[in-house]
Amino acid sequence: MTLPELSFGQFQLVYNMLSLAIAAMVASFAYFVMARQQLSARFRPAMIMSSLVVGIAGYHYWRIFNSWDAAYMLTEAGTYVASGEPFNDAYRYVDWLLTVPLLVAELVAVLALPRERRNSLMGRLIVASALMIGLGYPGEITDDFTTRAVWGALSTVPFVYIVYMLWVELERAAAGNDDTTRVLLRNTRLLLLATWGFYPIAYMMPLFGVGGASAVVALQVGYSVADITAKCGYGLMIYHIARSKMVAAGESVEAPVQVASK
Repeated sequence: MTLPELSFGQFQLVYNMLSLAIAAMVASFAYFVMARQQLSARFRPAMIMSSLVVGIAGYHYWRIFNSWDAAYMLTEAGTYVASGEPFNDAYRYVDWLLTVPLLVAELVAVLALPRERRNSLMGRLIVASALMIGLGYPGEITDDFTTRAVWGALSTVPFVYIVYMLWVELERAAAGNDDTTRVLLRNTRLLLLATWGFYPIAYMMPLFGVGGASAVVALQVGYSVADITAKCGYGLMIYHIARSKMVAAGESVEAPVQVASK
């Protein structure tokens, strides 16, 4: 990545947003670990996945933060210029490759479906999400218009499939829940799609000639906000869905694990 010269305010904005993301991920990890004890056994796997998501993301944001800090140096004029150290933004793709499959898996897990149906849904969504990230990466690291467009189009195929699964298959799977839980599930899917919607926009920006200091800052800030919402906010929604299903089923925290029938 060719790093443009940044004003003092631009550098500090990214610096502080990356710091905020680290704090949000660490705090969410602590909360989800403790909140797991407030759920009955059949919903705890979803909360464990939420903890893993923010834990993995917190580690990668720490690496991104350090890489950003090392990639720039302050000049006597008060601006920031490239130090010669590379800024490794590929940490994001490593993070997404691990966390995006977990995000879709925890939504399936919190539904507490019969084992066969749950495994089928989870398997298809995990494969599709891994393909979406893996196919998008070759286009992300190239400056060639055609190469980026081709890999972006290929990555869109599993993305569309995931959207279909979220809106059709999971809607059917959630049909047996009470009204409160169905609203929470709907809002969770909306949250996931709204935050994911930023990533293809960011991916296409170079295709339309968008670049320079403002674009770099907008991308880093936008990615940070989207990740905080898609991981920390999403985990909170998963917790409330689990609590709602517990109340509807009359379960207690001490309820034993019940293996759902096929």
